[in-house]
Amino acid sequence: MIIDHLPTTGDERGGAMSLAGQAYEQIKDRLIMLRIRPGDPINDVGLAAELGVGRTPVREALKRLETDHLVVSYARRGTFATVVDVTELGAISDLRQLLEPHAARRAAENATTRQRAELRATAADVRHLEVVDDDHTTVITEDLAIHKLVYRATGNPHLEDVLVRYDNLATRIWCLVIDKLPDLAEHVREHAELLEAIADGQADTAASLALAHVTGFERAIRRVL
Repeated sequence: MIIDHLPTTGDERGGAMSLAGQAYEQIKDRLIMLRIRPGDPINDVGLAAELGVGRTPVREALKRLETDHLVVSYARRGTFATVVDVTELGAISDLRQLLEPHAARRAAENATTRQRAELRATAADVRHLEVVDDDHTTVITEDLAIHKLVYRATGNPHLEDVLVRYDNLATRIWCLVIDKLPDLAEHVREHAELLEAIADGQADTAASLALAHVTGFERAIRRVL
């Protein structure tokens, strides 16, 4: 599976990124989608050449990615992509079951008029999402974008930052078993009702739907492990 550009977050949104920011986003994409395989060594010289930047931006990006738990550095050994440990699914899900409903509730309460319009438009598009020729990247990209849209609508950048990190970690586990999962598009299409509830300001409904989505995701993964 190949993907070059996932939705950006945080200080990279809405303006030109620094070279380190560009490197961060591109390396992060590769790690989330397992284009850099779990446990693989990270060659900063090779990455710099591939991305067309110097080694310093890549090194700065890797420092950020270590705080995201996507890479790990060892003295005298180097930097490696973190292993995707499916035993962490429970711990990640435990946090997401608390935070995702809270985020959906806050988004329903705090979303701007423009964001509500975007939520409704996205819901309409998602209802027609299909997987074509086993194109998993389209489904995963849409799923990530939907979650980030909800997180931004909370109006709380700290909550957004935490949720993006755990959504990224959950997505890596998803990518590890994605070939075993049925009807991937339905997993994303079920977001439509959530997006509409948020857009309509239905906080309780949005929170309930978000919780159902997270728990359903964990059950689906466990069935194929």
